[in-house]
Amino acid sequence: MTLENIPSPINIQNFTTENGALYRTLPLSFTFFGLPLHSAPVVLVNHALTGNSQVTGENGWWNDLIGEGKTIDTGKYTILSFNVPGNGIDSFVIENYQDFTTRDIARIFLKGIEILKIEQLYAIIGGSVGGGIAWEMLALEPNITENLIPIATDWKSTDWMIANCFLQEQILNNSSKPIEDARIHAMLCYRSPESFKEKFQRTVNEDLSIFNIESWLLHHGEKLQKRYQLASYKLMNQLLKTIDITRNRESFETLMSKTNANIHIIGINSDLFFTPKENQETFQELKKFKENVFYSEINSIHGHDAFLIEYKQLDHLLADIFKAETIKK
Repeated sequence: MTLENIPSPINIQNFTTENGALYRTLPLSFTFFGLPLHSAPVVLVNHALTGNSQVTGENGWWNDLIGEGKTIDTGKYTILSFNVPGNGIDSFVIENYQDFTTRDIARIFLKGIEILKIEQLYAIIGGSVGGGIAWEMLALEPNITENLIPIATDWKSTDWMIANCFLQEQILNNSSKPIEDARIHAMLCYRSPESFKEKFQRTVNEDLSIFNIESWLLHHGEKLQKRYQLASYKLMNQLLKTIDITRNRESFETLMSKTNANIHIIGINSDLFFTPKENQETFQELKKFKENVFYSEINSIHGHDAFLIEYKQLDHLLADIFKAETIKK
């Protein structure tokens, strides 16, 4: 099977969500990069909240990490990335966003892998909500991957995360400029006070007579509004809020005891969203009953978004897993 003759999207038939909603057809679109399917180890990359399956190439959001000769080398691996159904990239949106949880998306991705006749993945890697989907996939199918690499995420949404997602939902449902205003709030979670201090130094935009931090936030809000749909934002925020591999299921230890996968947790020391303390607690819990679990940390002032910024550090943390040469520091 070559990459060129695989139809996208796959149509998932008669899918019932965890909350009991029946979808007769759900389109699951995806993108392949690198070597032909079934000719090389497969790496699944799960995108984050406003991302999509275009992980490399023109407009690729992770070009620093994925590509010819990069850490995840398109000359060594087959790279697969699904679009979360409803993220809007393929014109399909879901209006009833509360129908879905993160586990539902994990189930859909696993169904896609089955349809593509992929028996096992070499790695599942994802940042933020994409990493949450990865945790859910492993809990559902303990033998689906050799390596799980959750970055700037965790296996559950904390009260802090749920609170921020609740505020996002309030803004998205009640603001006169919902996408712009929700994005402005989100940027405060994605970065850190130190990052803003270094970047802006309380300087003023003389043309607009406002602080530069304010004009920057307005710019990000307007930029997202032009390329993103309200229904998609509501859905992805709902997924971020509902990460929890133990909901209505067995304990974390019971679930993770079933997998032989290597688990490589990567936190960010300044992450205000998925805090390093939570990542470290997850690591310590896993170490009680599992040997092949590892924890490393990106050191950055840039907060949650550091996994999209500090590519040299990430390259060094991932090089051994992907048998890659590291970028010089």
